[in-house]
Amino acid sequence: MPHESISVFDMFKIGVGPSSSHTLGPWRAALACIQRIQTEASIDQVQSITVLLYGSLAKTGKGHGTDIAVMLGLCGEDPVTMDVNSIIPKIKVMEDSQELILNGTQHIPFVTGHHLQFLHHDSLPFHPNGLSFLVELNNGQSWCDTYFSIGGGFIVKEAKDTQPKQVVDLTFPINTADDLLHWCMNGLSISDVVLENELAWRPEAETRAKVLQIWKTMQECIFRGCHAEGELPGGLMVRRRAAALNKKLMQDKTYENFEQWLGCIKNGGHDFSYILDWVSCFALAVNEENASFGRVVTAPTNGAAGVIPAVLLYYIAFCNGNDEEKIIRFLLTASEVGSIFKKGATISAAMGGCQAEIGVSSAMAAAALTECMGGTQRQALMAAEIAMEHHLGLTCDPIGGLVQVPCIERNTMGAIKAITASQLALQSSPDFAKVSLDKVIKTMWDTALDMNSKYKETADGGLAINIPLSLPEC
Repeated sequence: MPHESISVFDMFKIGVGPSSSHTLGPWRAALACIQRIQTEASIDQVQSITVLLYGSLAKTGKGHGTDIAVMLGLCGEDPVTMDVNSIIPKIKVMEDSQELILNGTQHIPFVTGHHLQFLHHDSLPFHPNGLSFLVELNNGQSWCDTYFSIGGGFIVKEAKDTQPKQVVDLTFPINTADDLLHWCMNGLSISDVVLENELAWRPEAETRAKVLQIWKTMQECIFRGCHAEGELPGGLMVRRRAAALNKKLMQDKTYENFEQWLGCIKNGGHDFSYILDWVSCFALAVNEENASFGRVVTAPTNGAAGVIPAVLLYYIAFCNGNDEEKIIRFLLTASEVGSIFKKGATISAAMGGCQAEIGVSSAMAAAALTECMGGTQRQALMAAEIAMEHHLGLTCDPIGGLVQVPCIERNTMGAIKAITASQLALQSSPDFAKVSLDKVIKTMWDTALDMNSKYKETADGGLAINIPLSLPEC
C-alpha cells in the first residue's frame, strides 16, 4: 500500500473559525475556483458565479459561516492573513450591494439565495461536505467544478479516485501506528521521526520556525479568548466564559502581556482544582474565539482547536515545558498521531461524528504530552489509544448548526481526557496484544460507518433537535 505523505503543516493550519470543514475548506475551495479562472480565462471575463452547497454544508452551513467563507474566498481573501475584524463589515457591504468583487478586482452580481444556494435535501455520494462552483464567462463559455471539504481544511476536487494522494519520498514512510513503531525501533522518538520526514519538504530550521509560528498563533488565540467578553454570534445567545474564569483565577493580579500572564498562572498554585480550572479556561478561550470568526489553528480541526493548545499550555505552565525545543517536539508528535488517524479513518465530523474531531485531538494531545513527559514511544501511542477509546461513538449534534453547544465545552473535556490518558500511560507497561492504537483507529472508522447520518454534523439529531431554537434559515 502506498504511504500517503502528510506534513505537520497539513495537520496544523492557520485559519479562521468557526469550522475547518465548513469554513476553512469551502474558503480554500473558492480560492481554487479563482485559480482555475486565472489559469483558463481571466477574472474580467467572468459574468457570474453560482455556488451550490450540499449535504452537511447545506444543513449546518449557515451556523458554520460557510456562506461567509465562500464569499471571502471568491474575493481573494487569504484566511491566514486576513484581518478577522474586517470580516463582518466586508460581508455586510456585499450583502447590501448584492455584488461581489471577484478576486478584489471584478464586480459581479451576487445575491445570496440565488448565486449561493443551500440545497438541504441534496447530497453528493463521495462526501457529505460537497460544493459546486458554476462559472459563466461573458463569451458564453461555462464550467462547473465540484469540491469536497473532507475535514481539517483539506479539500479534494471531484471524486476520490481522481485525486492521487500526496506522495513524497520520506525517510520514514508511515501509514499506521505499527509503521511508526517500526521506525522508532532504532531509538528515535516520535518527534525525531517527524522532524526527519519534514526534511522532504523544507530545511529543518524552517520547520522549527514554522512550528513555533503555529504555537505563537495558538498562544495569541488563548490570550485573546481569555480577555474577550460578551456574547457569541449566531443567535444562541451563548455568553463567553473564559474571560470571567480568567479574572476569577487571577485574583486581581496585574500583567501586560502573555509572558507576564503566564508567570502569574505558574505562581498561583498547583492544586488539582486550580490546574483543572486553568485547562478548562484555556480550551474555552480558543473555542470561543473560533465561534467568533477569530484566528485559530486547526488541530486537527477548528471545532476541536482548543484541545491541543490547552494541553500544551498546561505542559508549559505546570510541567516545566516552557522551552522552544519541548514545544516543537510536542507539536511534531501530535501531528504524526493526527495524520495516522486521517489515513486510517477520518478527521471529519461529517463522516465520523465528533469522535473524529474531539476524539482525534485528544489522542494527539495525549501522545504529545506523554513523549514530552519522558514516556516511551509505546507509552505515547498507548496514551493516544486510551484517549480515543473513551471518545468512541461521540456524535456531532451542534445546536442550530453553530460550533458552540456542545462543541466548546467538549474541548475542555477532550483536554482533560488527554491529560488523564497520558498519566495512565506513563504509569503503565503497554501491552499491545490487547488494544493497539491501530485497532482503536479501525474501531473508530467502523463506528463512523455504523453511525446514523443524523449524528454527523447535520443538526438533524441529538441536542440539535431536542433544544428547539428559532435561528435564521439557511
